[in-house]
Amino acid sequence: MQLPLNHMQGVVLAAALMFGTAAYAHHGWSWTQDEFFELKGKIAAIYIGNPHATLDVDAQGEVWRVEMAPPGRTIAAGFTEEVAKVGDAVTAIGHRSREEAEKRMKAVRIIVGGKRYDVYPDRLPPA
Repeated sequence: MQLPLNHMQGVVLAAALMFGTAAYAHHGWSWTQDEFFELKGKIAAIYIGNPHATLDVDAQGEVWRVEMAPPGRTIAAGFTEEVAKVGDAVTAIGHRSREEAEKRMKAVRIIVGGKRYDVYPDRLPPA
């Protein structure tokens, strides 16, 4: 038996559906290419916050946005603002944007100072 929703229940349900769908779409990988991509450069900016931690990486004069995992998962992988600084050499391994002109990628591994930070260990390339 289906019970009618009162006004407040309807508002909460509508908000949950709207925001849940937006969050799911945002967190997907559909905007990335299937092939693995490696980017090397120097860190131009570091952000550990929501919705994803990010690095801006200067790769031969072009600044790329490197998205990592949400902050909790990025920090759990050991990558914090204390382990890297602006100017450090960095290698990001992951998937670049399907839009060739967009300088953006989603990283599964970050390497700084010879140390690996696997922010998506379940998505790493085969060894």
